[in-house]
Amino acid sequence: MGLTFESLPVELVTGIMEELDLTSLVTVAYLSRRLHDIASDPSLNPWRPPILRNLTTGEYEDCLKHLSVRSIVPRQNWIEILSIARPAFLLFEATLPNLKESEWQECFKRRFLPGWQKWKRDLSWREVFKRLLFRAWHRSQTTCTTDESWTKYLVLNRNGSANELEATSRNFNPLAIFNDMKLQSNLHHLDTRVRLVVQLADIRIIALGVLNNPRGAFTVNKNARTFLHPPGIENTSDAIHEGQSIRSTHSDDSGESSSSGGAFNSAPFSPHPTAPLYERLVHPLPSNSHANYPFFTPGGGDKRWFGFGALEEDGQQWVGGMMLTAQITGPQTAVRWMDSPPLQDLDLVLGFGRSQYSSLTWADLAAIAPWMEERITKKIDGPGLGN
Repeated sequence: MGLTFESLPVELVTGIMEELDLTSLVTVAYLSRRLHDIASDPSLNPWRPPILRNLTTGEYEDCLKHLSVRSIVPRQNWIEILSIARPAFLLFEATLPNLKESEWQECFKRRFLPGWQKWKRDLSWREVFKRLLFRAWHRSQTTCTTDESWTKYLVLNRNGSANELEATSRNFNPLAIFNDMKLQSNLHHLDTRVRLVVQLADIRIIALGVLNNPRGAFTVNKNARTFLHPPGIENTSDAIHEGQSIRSTHSDDSGESSSSGGAFNSAPFSPHPTAPLYERLVHPLPSNSHANYPFFTPGGGDKRWFGFGALEEDGQQWVGGMMLTAQITGPQTAVRWMDSPPLQDLDLVLGFGRSQYSSLTWADLAAIAPWMEERITKKIDGPGLGN
């Protein structure tokens, strides 16, 4: 007797449904009681792959706008949609679902830097999420800085200490600030190098530093390279587990993170026996170009490595201080306007969509680079060497 559709294993049917586009999956989910049961089962969740394809390609199908009104779609999918989707889509096009407070909190932690929690105060997680989403969109479209008069940034010093500094947001220009730093360190004759550290949903962390061939080790900033290149991780596929998917985790109905079937997990991993243990960044969640962060992510967007061993490009080393800041991104940020190499140096800081910045604090550094906690010898609030 031949196989019939009803006799196919539920896992096989789920796999077939996962290959459909979102519009077709909506139609198929209502064709029979069995398909309806499979589509609405949170443990099978055939919606996740087509939703992620929409989010990662940036080409949203029309049915994604009002997917929340369909009870057949498990609520857990909206945690990823709210964490990844474009702000304008969520604010002005999508019908947002009713989620638990714990789920809105998970969305907040995945999308925004920990330092942004200062705006929560007595607001609900739903309200503060929507407010900050509008704030991120508004600042990516305008030069308005009324909601944050002062912008904090971090400086990694060559002596192992670090400073949390601030400057007026209206005139915040990391290139100008860093040029003053170079002048004070007698490095003004060297070119400023800018590196993209990690891209998030609404911002990207960039680092400004100086490369040189120093005559001695006195001016070398070891923490600069440690920040960009976590010890033990290299830009080869050897540092990446085989069979990894785009995203490491999804959330169940309670909003807690759990590993998805067939995907890599977020368990501690060290590529070398003597290297620290690392976990892939989830809070906040990197964009697809840095999905494996802090591990190397293939595809061309992860440009932290330009050399091997202790040296950078052309056998140079990081010298003097390194400035870290959070740049707000928008539709124009990815548009190239000059012939400089993409996603590095001046292409990151000059041009449309590259003039708005948000504060970067100690809490944010601990989230995106936890291995630096034991590397920094002293944390100093404000200028100076500390007491």
